[in-house]
Amino acid sequence: MKKIPILMLLVFVSVPLGYGQGKKVSVEIEIQPGEYWWGGAVNDGRSMPYQQGFSYDMYGNNKSNQVQPLLISNQGRVIWSEDPFKFTFKEGILQVEGRGKIEQARGGSSLKDAASYASKTYFPTNGKMPDELLFSAPQYNTWIELMYDQNQKDILTYAHDIIDNGFPPGVLMIDDNWQEDYGKWNFHPGRFPDPKAMINELHGLGFKVMLWVCPFVSPDTDVYRELTKKKYFLLNPDDAKVAQAPWINGPQPAMIYWWNGVSALLDLSNPGAETWFKAELQSLVDEYKVDGFKLDAGDTYFYPDFLVSHKKNTTPNEHTELFAKIGLDFPLNEYRATWKMAGLPLAQRLSDKGHSWNDIKSLIPNITAQGLMGYAFTCPDMIGGGEFMSFLNAETIDQDLIVRSAQTHALMPMMQFSVSPWRILDTEHQEAVKKAVALRKAFTPTIMEWVHKASETGAPIVRNMEYAFPGEGFEKNTDQFMLGDNILVAPVLTKGAVKRWVQLPKGRWEDQNGKKFRGGRKVEVDAPLDVLPYFKKL
Repeated sequence: MKKIPILMLLVFVSVPLGYGQGKKVSVEIEIQPGEYWWGGAVNDGRSMPYQQGFSYDMYGNNKSNQVQPLLISNQGRVIWSEDPFKFTFKEGILQVEGRGKIEQARGGSSLKDAASYASKTYFPTNGKMPDELLFSAPQYNTWIELMYDQNQKDILTYAHDIIDNGFPPGVLMIDDNWQEDYGKWNFHPGRFPDPKAMINELHGLGFKVMLWVCPFVSPDTDVYRELTKKKYFLLNPDDAKVAQAPWINGPQPAMIYWWNGVSALLDLSNPGAETWFKAELQSLVDEYKVDGFKLDAGDTYFYPDFLVSHKKNTTPNEHTELFAKIGLDFPLNEYRATWKMAGLPLAQRLSDKGHSWNDIKSLIPNITAQGLMGYAFTCPDMIGGGEFMSFLNAETIDQDLIVRSAQTHALMPMMQFSVSPWRILDTEHQEAVKKAVALRKAFTPTIMEWVHKASETGAPIVRNMEYAFPGEGFEKNTDQFMLGDNILVAPVLTKGAVKRWVQLPKGRWEDQNGKKFRGGRKVEVDAPLDVLPYFKKL
């Protein structure tokens, strides 16, 4: 996702939204003493567990990340709906309002019990997982280095630099503007003189290749004119006060403001539009041997509900869900904004983070929120941040932040680079990043073990501390996490810190140096720049 201009965002949030045709349902649930709640939007992970006064309406608003119509508590309670709902925490009361059935259940007595019950009951896994390379090696995305100047020469240079600087090959994502135009999903002939040769060379270096795509189509292209005739776009309503085009039979395609301008938007509730889009992607696989796709810009706020779709009364959330289902045909995939896709083999990235210490602090609470909501195959955005404006001024780049970000990624399900460490880091900082990559390589068998288990059981790969150790006072702990059952990871998230406090659960623990600790207490540990503190449960 790229930065959304504020004026465009105001257009979207000012659009009146509704809840379809169903009867309004409102439920008030008494919050028990010591009860805390998680769920809703992944981007609210830093607000979890929720406090009095927090409110969020899921309808048409996914906060640029994954959303799940689920709330779960540390006392085992579960709230679910097949439809988006609004929830508000008042004094001692949780109010839930929606247009669909609101289900309440008790999955047990803990947060883990509640999450497990929800997974098995509402979004069971299908035994599949995304492409293993997404987990077993670092990923590399060309966005920060090339931005909108994606071209064959510089992409190959970037790939060779990865190898030449001692980093292992993995998935390489070619980001926005490789294509001729939005909706014209062929390599731009001026910037890619021989894309087949490029992809062959990347494959020879050990990379798999993904391409960025979106559901938008630029007007004034032959593709737009062809798809307009077939009514494959979301349409303006009949009474829309817009200039009518007499050569179009019926309502004309709506023009949607998004971060790259104004475009028509595929109506994937139309089977013809879905078939067309999948065929375009498959042709890239067949002709160029592309391995998969980064599917971006399917946010619910791009689908205002007053527009006309092929399937009547399709909600913004359902449109986002239809776009996410495209990725199920391509095991090498990535999404940032999805609705109700938990338990399925889709790689789910956190929303774009700025190059700041404040944003790095959001990685753990947000990625563990993904796991609680059933999104196990998760990626914590790009190392050092994925918001490109943060990198336009070289003087503002914080080398310590890049290192601590890489360490935070190292034992998460996925690890994604974009800005080149060898370009912006001195020798000391680059070696610290390489040490984090080497640590990940050492832990790859453990990571893959939990990836496979997640595909079978739906259990998160990285885990909220309260999920893993109920009743031990971890409800509000947001700066450490568990990898599987027995690896506690405690990254440094504060600039200049070379020590940090770690809250150890009960039991016996061993740190990365073999030193043993008695649990059930806080311990202060050394964490110089090149060290990621972690503990194994004995």
